[in-house]
Amino acid sequence: MKKVPAEITDRAKIWTTEVFDEETRLEVKDMMENDPAGLADSFYRDLEFGTGGLRGIMGVGTNRMNRYTVGMATQGLADYLKKCFGKEEIKVAIAHDCRINSDNFTSVTAEVLTANGIGVYLFDALRPTPLLSYAVRELGCKAGIVITASHNPMEYNGYKVYWEDGGQLVPPHDNNIIEMVRKTSVEDILFGGDDRMITVLDSSFDDIYLERLKSISLSPGAIERQGDLRIVFTPIHGTTVRLVPEGLRKFGFTSVFNVPEQDVVDGRFPTVKSPNPEEASAFEMALEKAAEVDAELVMATDPDGDRVGA
Repeated sequence: MKKVPAEITDRAKIWTTEVFDEETRLEVKDMMENDPAGLADSFYRDLEFGTGGLRGIMGVGTNRMNRYTVGMATQGLADYLKKCFGKEEIKVAIAHDCRINSDNFTSVTAEVLTANGIGVYLFDALRPTPLLSYAVRELGCKAGIVITASHNPMEYNGYKVYWEDGGQLVPPHDNNIIEMVRKTSVEDILFGGDDRMITVLDSSFDDIYLERLKSISLSPGAIERQGDLRIVFTPIHGTTVRLVPEGLRKFGFTSVFNVPEQDVVDGRFPTVKSPNPEEASAFEMALEKAAEVDAELVMATDPDGDRVGA
């Protein structure tokens, strides 16, 4: 059995202390005794908080997506928001995708933000990233967060941060937040949030968004002339399962066909090798459906709905 370097073992031992929950402690102890390769990969570095946020394989350890790495990212972001906005009211919108543990990481994020006195707008179920960006602007939030790993394999999850303009982080905020997160330890995380500081967003907010989209149609006349265009759409098991077909119909397209097997929300993405609409293989079932219904257009989005292929 290959020996794990002492510095990695020392890092892992910290995760067996009372600071961490019992399930985490037991899993780390088991890895220390039985899985040196897994231990080394889980603890050889800290999961990088980059320009877009976090992204990594889920599991215990400093190099994994888990309650504590998500907590440290959120605590660092909370500290930076309070530094930037002082005594102003700070609110953050949070959305998540279909991935395994996305709802759990969303709960941790909301918990830490409210523990820091920051109000949260929280969607009642999974929603696409563009809707999160809209919510940030529409609701006057200082930031937004989406729990997603975009089109990565099912073992991954991630944490994307958006600024008050609804866009992803740009200088100087990206580097400043990265530095703040790097300074944050598990002991710094404020857990035990306040549910009274959470406002839940339901489907009525979706309706506002779709009506706003409809109002900026570039060519309503073209849709009136070609509204019977036959369209097949697939969310590839992700967040756009309802909003994209509903949005197309609101715009005036009357012949929108789904791929029933891929309408099933599932973070394992069982019908594709990769949930990436840039890859031809992701379209196989949609193209079969298109041949069946004689469609002229086929569309697919990635799991969090910010990437579309046609």
